[in-house]
Amino acid sequence: MTGSAAIAAGLFAGPDGAARCLWCQTSEPYRRYHDTEWGFPVIDDTRLFEKLCLEGFQAGLSWLTILNKREAFRAAFAGFDAERIARFGEADVQRLLADAGIVRHRGKIESTVNNARRLLELRAEFGSLASYVWRHEPAAESRPPVLAWEALRAITQSRESVAMSRDLKKRGWSFVGPTTVYAFMQAMGLVNDHVEGCHVRPAALAARRRLALTRTGPA
Repeated sequence: MTGSAAIAAGLFAGPDGAARCLWCQTSEPYRRYHDTEWGFPVIDDTRLFEKLCLEGFQAGLSWLTILNKREAFRAAFAGFDAERIARFGEADVQRLLADAGIVRHRGKIESTVNNARRLLELRAEFGSLASYVWRHEPAAESRPPVLAWEALRAITQSRESVAMSRDLKKRGWSFVGPTTVYAFMQAMGLVNDHVEGCHVRPAALAARRRLALTRTGPA
């Protein structure tokens, strides 16, 4: 492992000497994403929808592959504006299948269009995707008080991700299995899976506390 012997399991010392979660060790884009996005709470509908879509595209691939293509995905999918994507037709699907900047998988492309349409239905019921998503935030007491590397490696889904996945599928969404949904929860800050000792973990926790104090939607 990179770094001094004082770095705990599941962490590495970055170029600046700060301890970070081991999964972001391989590249600077990964470290930047880890430091500034992963685990910080999100209530913006566009970002939430984008992440659900990109998690679906990631299936069978690495997140780094998707991260490196994220700007191309945003350009191809109208900035993940659900109302615009919901109007995509077969000509758009063919355009996207020819776009070398994204993952050219017909099923995942068609799933994104379908899920945009389902999102409009969900908004009509809940007001926003954020309002719906944060209903599935795990209770604080359901999470381990100290998240060690050994515990984190064993977590690929949760009771809440299973429930959210099941409900989304009932509503007609696709590519939203419980593991995909749990990865979404990790990234969007519904859970904070930065390993204990990671220098970003306290900042992500503080951001969630601020959100809890200011959010007017469901607890």
